[in-house]
Amino acid sequence: MDDRELIERVRRGEREAFDSAFRAYYALLVGTAESIVRSRAVAEELVQDVMLALWMKRETLTVDDSLRAYLYRATRNRALNHVRHERVHLRTTPLFAEASSVPPTGPTALADAEISAALSVAMNHLPDRCREVFELSRAQHLTYSEIATTLGISVKTVEAQMGKALRILREQLAEWLPAAGS
Repeated sequence: MDDRELIERVRRGEREAFDSAFRAYYALLVGTAESIVRSRAVAEELVQDVMLALWMKRETLTVDDSLRAYLYRATRNRALNHVRHERVHLRTTPLFAEASSVPPTGPTALADAEISAALSVAMNHLPDRCREVFELSRAQHLTYSEIATTLGISVKTVEAQMGKALRILREQLAEWLPAAGS
């Protein structure tokens, strides 16, 4: 079966086609991710995330070239994002290690719990598409281009949805944010 037929069958939700694509490309994709992240376990997790995104977004899937190239690019991008995230984490961890060595108690713990609850409520006020774009950007660390590909929308739409999400969250969390100009 050629790539176009395989893609079309996956779009229609045919589990056998997805399984076939998974088996055909999994080892190659894990090797690609592992060469970037230098960890077999992390590479396997990243590839599983890519394949899960493929299945979840199958109905809106837009593959301009081959499925192999699409999956390779998605895996490579996810692996590079993982490495970037790890670098940021390594740079910022020493800054917070001293402050976080003592668990918060009293008013600090209460404030943390209140902020967490306020964020949860604010996230629930986001329209579905805004929340989805925001979570892919902030939780999954996808680029706008990757989000656009994953959701089958334009990069401009991703930008607009992120702007809307950030505006709503700023409004919802205004009492927790520092005042402008402070």
